[in-house]
Amino acid sequence: MSDPIKHAAKATSPWWAKAMVITGSMVMVVAGGGAIAAQVSLNLVNNSVNQEDLLGDQRVETEEGAAIEGPLNFLVLGTDERVDAGGEARTDADIIVHVNADLTQVSMISLPRDLLVDIPSGIPAEQTKLTEAFAYSEDWGESFQNTAETITNLTGIQFDGGAIANFEGFLDMVDELGTIELCPWHEITSIHTDKTFEAGCAQYDKKDALDLVRQRYGWDWDEDYANGTWGDFGRQKMQQQAIKKILEAAKEQGYATNPAKAVELLGSFGDALTVDVGGYNLVDMITQMRDIDPNEILSIGTPSSEGNLNGTSYVLIHEGTDEETASDALWEAIQGDTVEEWACQYPDWLSGDSAPDCATTSPASTSTPTGAASASDD
Repeated sequence: MSDPIKHAAKATSPWWAKAMVITGSMVMVVAGGGAIAAQVSLNLVNNSVNQEDLLGDQRVETEEGAAIEGPLNFLVLGTDERVDAGGEARTDADIIVHVNADLTQVSMISLPRDLLVDIPSGIPAEQTKLTEAFAYSEDWGESFQNTAETITNLTGIQFDGGAIANFEGFLDMVDELGTIELCPWHEITSIHTDKTFEAGCAQYDKKDALDLVRQRYGWDWDEDYANGTWGDFGRQKMQQQAIKKILEAAKEQGYATNPAKAVELLGSFGDALTVDVGGYNLVDMITQMRDIDPNEILSIGTPSSEGNLNGTSYVLIHEGTDEETASDALWEAIQGDTVEEWACQYPDWLSGDSAPDCATTSPASTSTPTGAASASDD
């Protein structure tokens, strides 16, 4: 591990996905495009987002100032951290963000927080839930690297960059935008506020959006078990939906074409967001990825389902099942930059309303997952 970042924090409760904030930020910066790079100074953009070495020796080596070439993979972690709170913490969202070779397509692959994984460092345990890998240290840098190493051990995927955000980030971003649209697929009552959110699309302010995205236990209808959107899978689906809706709202409100507004949005994160782009220049990255359309982002759930080991509930990639076949193929597709082809072969694991045009790719698989497929966002 490299020298730790002194950015300690303690989780007050292990509940939800701040990763949407980081991914939203990273991809929104991407979606902001050349308008920012052309009209806003390098220092202004770079100073809008905290940049630190999160990945250390877990990062793919990049020569300082190198040209940005795809494909690229980013690790995005969300946690309930509060800066300087002290103590260890855990993640509530772990997302692989894959950008294709020509930097025009983004895929978000959510890894369940309760996924059973082997932790190479053996800290805090040799085999435990993925969320625990971040409890390596009180320092975000070391904990981030421990999580990255664990995910690389599982998937074979190495990362070009990463990001992490906390509670304040999501609140501030939605507050900056005013409201975002979210579309729960059935009625759900908050276990935190007792408020009932109706099925269908509606505009939510930061308070209600946060409450809805936090929900985990209300996704327990028959249709959730049938579609694989029960429990934390439902929460993951709302996380990915919220990321896309944030990006859509940002583009609709002109953040992609108005440099001043874009910088305001980035600046709204304050200390809640930390990004690691390694040897790349942030403005160069913005420019190179300007053609990404948030409406075309593929949202993918890791092929897996509920399981039990020694009396403890986990999410498992069950050996010898379609889950193992699909997940192994997914890791290979990310490394080989064939995620769209994978999505055409395993459409049941798409967890959003975007899908690739499969007319020119491999035919869709007719196999049925064993418990975690997701229906469309809407």
